[in-house]
Amino acid sequence: MRKSVNRPPTPDVVENQEKEPTLQELLNIKLIESGEKERLMELLRDRLIECGWKDEMKSLCRQFIKKKGRNNVTLDDLVHVITPKGRASIPDSVKAELLQKIRTFLVSAAV
Repeated sequence: MRKSVNRPPTPDVVENQEKEPTLQELLNIKLIESGEKERLMELLRDRLIECGWKDEMKSLCRQFIKKKGRNNVTLDDLVHVITPKGRASIPDSVKAELLQKIRTFLVSAAV
């Protein structure tokens, strides 16, 4: 059985109780609590649509499905093949803008 691409495996409860939260986990909590994570996700969606990335990924998905046959493709197969291509093709300008917004948040939240 393959693991889900979208979410990491759930850690054991016992392990979680003993560990202190990491900086990444603390940042994620602050982003969620402040509502900034949702704003950043919306910004990312908008930028990816504006630059044509979303249409490119849709086209790659259709090509893959056409090549394999509609009845021979699962969602997991599609995600497994398209995810690396999608991550690699995100424009550097979009990454830089998002990173700058996160840095600004970090400074203002004093994490």
